[in-house]
Amino acid sequence: MNAIRRGLGSGLVQAFLVVIGLVWLTPLAGLFLSSLRSAQDTAKGGWWTALASPGQLSFDNYSALLKNAGISQAFWNTVLISVPATTLVVVIAALAGYAFAWLDFPLREPLFLLVVALLVVPVQIGLLPVAKLFGALGLFGTIPGVVLFHVAYGLPFAVFLLRNYFAEMPKEMLEAARMDGGGEWRIFTRLVLPVGRPAIASLAIFQFLWVWNDMLVALLFADSSSQPLTVELQSQIRQFGSNIDVLAPGAFLSLIVPVVVFFAFQRHFVQGVMAGSVK
Repeated sequence: MNAIRRGLGSGLVQAFLVVIGLVWLTPLAGLFLSSLRSAQDTAKGGWWTALASPGQLSFDNYSALLKNAGISQAFWNTVLISVPATTLVVVIAALAGYAFAWLDFPLREPLFLLVVALLVVPVQIGLLPVAKLFGALGLFGTIPGVVLFHVAYGLPFAVFLLRNYFAEMPKEMLEAARMDGGGEWRIFTRLVLPVGRPAIASLAIFQFLWVWNDMLVALLFADSSSQPLTVELQSQIRQFGSNIDVLAPGAFLSLIVPVVVFFAFQRHFVQGVMAGSVK
């Protein structure tokens, strides 16, 4: 009887998860089908009508998208912003997190409290002063300026997250590595980073998604030559609201990249959890 109850419970949970997954994937599927339809077919009915008439689906919209200079440039601008902003935050935060967790240096605790205090500073407060600073430095309206802004506002949470994760590592493990002659850099790269892979993978996912989907910072700090995909799509919607044959594939492209990155990093995340659980 207990086995039957467990089986029914497991079956209900799996069915519930399948339903949740289908509901979550429905907008993505709808956007993908819309991106494969012509503007005339879209005007005749919703995307679900394509399920009964698959002949109306084609990749002509994506061919036209590649010829759209504005969206193509905006896509590469998004890559040039998101990848460096994510990489710099992860690298700097990992180094700082290890230093705050295991190295003794002057003012360590006050500096970490300052990092924690920066967590409560809203992004909106720094927009105007940073814009003036970037204007004086010649960074306003450039991709490096947008990257630096994302790095600066992503670091407090990143350092706080990784410091707390590294601090939970067994002290004996690091002391044994030092007794074996390992220097701090070798301990950091060969021991701390592999064990801290789950937290690092999670941080990379969240930072990339935040930067890739950002519009506020890019809208203010990027000019027409450096604006990312979110700003370009918003601009095209404002100018050509009915140009669905370009907007739909552009929106799907903007959405599918974070989804692919998430699932790619999820594999490393699971591997890191399994590796970190065996000591």
